[in-house]
Amino acid sequence: MKNLPMPNTQQIAWMRDIRRHLHRHPELAFAEFATARFIAKQLGELDIPCREQVGRTGIVASLGSRKKGAACVALRADMDALPITEQTGLPFASETPGVMHACGHDGHVAMLLGAAALLKAKEAELPGRVVLIFQPAEEGDGGAQGMIADGALDGVNAIFAGHIDRNYGLNEIVVQPGLISAFTDEFTIEIRSQGGHAAKPHETADSILAAGQLITSIQGIVAREVHPCLPAVITIGKIHGGDAANVIAAQVVLEGTVRTTSPETRAVCIASLQRMTRAMEQLHRVKTSFFLREGYPPVVNDPIAARIATEVAAGIVGQDMVKGQPLPSLGGEDFSFFLQKIPGCLVRFGARHTKLHDAPAHSPRFDFDEKALSTGALFLAQTAVSTLERMKELRGPAPNRA
Repeated sequence: MKNLPMPNTQQIAWMRDIRRHLHRHPELAFAEFATARFIAKQLGELDIPCREQVGRTGIVASLGSRKKGAACVALRADMDALPITEQTGLPFASETPGVMHACGHDGHVAMLLGAAALLKAKEAELPGRVVLIFQPAEEGDGGAQGMIADGALDGVNAIFAGHIDRNYGLNEIVVQPGLISAFTDEFTIEIRSQGGHAAKPHETADSILAAGQLITSIQGIVAREVHPCLPAVITIGKIHGGDAANVIAAQVVLEGTVRTTSPETRAVCIASLQRMTRAMEQLHRVKTSFFLREGYPPVVNDPIAARIATEVAAGIVGQDMVKGQPLPSLGGEDFSFFLQKIPGCLVRFGARHTKLHDAPAHSPRFDFDEKALSTGALFLAQTAVSTLERMKELRGPAPNRA
């Protein structure tokens, strides 16, 4: 099968309109009801059948060969937004108070629909089946697991996805085999005392003092207890304690995250957090509790899938625009759950724009260059075709596959 063409002017405008519609109407994890209806409508107009309410609010569609045993590759886009109040000033800014597409998921959906349009035009020539997965709840709620449980990967041999990234220039595509992201565990620490009068600290224990010392001590875990060549981050992102200036607080709650890239480092960080939390009891005469919420496992790209993605990317943007990722990100991605089941690869689409404000992902001022939409759509579609043609390379046991 010949290489697919770049999206035409009409298709590019269509993807841009999709992205802007979704940006105007963002929805949080597992509340993507209007988003799902909109996606289903677009698929219907392309004459691509879909199954709705997969993993609660997700959508699965497919096109291509229906023959039993035919090779099958999946393409995935996440579709949830974040609880952020937008400050971009864009003419298509969020109309939903306190909710914003600040991570590019609106662009991911537009890219996958664009890929669907390109593949539909060549459906009769596809050397297998392509499954399109529109996934809810990537931002911390693990929507991938629900879609897997509902059969989104049934019959699928490999899976690919991409993420918009403003750290890279427009039309750069980042492909890296192996580990590219981190464990994303979260924790809550409660520190309790009987509380008391601010003028009489000797009559009680001070939970805020204990919390302050614990926060400072925690910073020493990465600096002094983790191998210096292994990446790790422990961040306290939320503190709540006290109700009045003249009252010694009876309770302080700390919430944070642990980001690591190896099981050994992860175990060290969690054990040290627990040990330091318990130590506050004797040091400050308080009571403590430690709660761990296991997050996403790391994304580990299959080496063969990454090689196919690299070759496809080079054919689209040129070899000099294909970049590696020598150091793993300490961000997380629940695409990792798909990769525990089948081989695949997550890439990054450069979308930096020199005329836009410089704001990172998850910022209220985040935006990206929409010219990346056509590159992403073609990459996804062409990767599906190339993988189907080379599926024998991927059907054997894949390294690092659970």
